Amino acid sequence: MTLVVLIVVAALFGIGTYLVLSRALARGVIGLALISHGANLFILVVSTRSGAAPIIDGGIEGLTDPLPQAMVLTAIVITFGVTAFLLALALRSFLLTGSDAVEDDIEDRRIARSGAST
Repeated sequence: MTLVVLIVVAALFGIGTYLVLSRALARGVIGLALISHGANLFILVVSTRSGAAPIIDGGIEGLTDPLPQAMVLTAIVITFGVTAFLLALALRSFLLTGSDAVEDDIEDRRIARSGAST
């Protein structure tokens, strides 16, 4: 089961990286979400062992560690905030330019040409 989950994590990272590297802002936001889901799943898979819930009274043996679950929950909240911010930026860019494609900066082209000629 762990091998299947790790293959899913690798697929999420690969697809997310491909989408982040594209020129469309909407694809970049979706790619970032896929990468964060892959990271959360990876943290849960490598850090947990099967056992009882951490809040049940009893001995320490056989309990799961609640720290990875808390870290993933915090990562989900942070990812939600970053995704909302990126969607707002993408919407603003779309309203200003009429397209969600990221274009090359004219000033960057000028600097690259002047650096190449010296």
